[in-house]
Amino acid sequence: MKVLFLPDVEEYLFELMDILYQKQYFSYYDSAISYVEDLVNNIQDSLCVELKKKAPEYFSRYGKDMYYVKYKKNHNTQWYVFFTIHDDVCLVRYITNNHVCSQHL
Repeated sequence: MKVLFLPDVEEYLFELMDILYQKQYFSYYDSAISYVEDLVNNIQDSLCVELKKKAPEYFSRYGKDMYYVKYKKNHNTQWYVFFTIHDDVCLVRYITNNHVCSQHL
């Protein structure tokens, strides 16, 4: 299966590099870039084969019949990737982390 990202998700991931650096989660911009690239690579390599869960109704604003998968990046942060599946394509519609959405899962 192929993994694709909506343009809004791609834009968020590019902005995330700046956010992580500006809020001093990383001391070096290159480290923020590597972190996001690693997250994207993890998603591309394993999203379609990971154990997925049906997304709660709260997230239907991002699409119908969505699923989600968790990616733990460190002891403080888990990333949640919300996606739909159609014709052997996993379309990533929304990405967030436990600091933002854990109360809805």
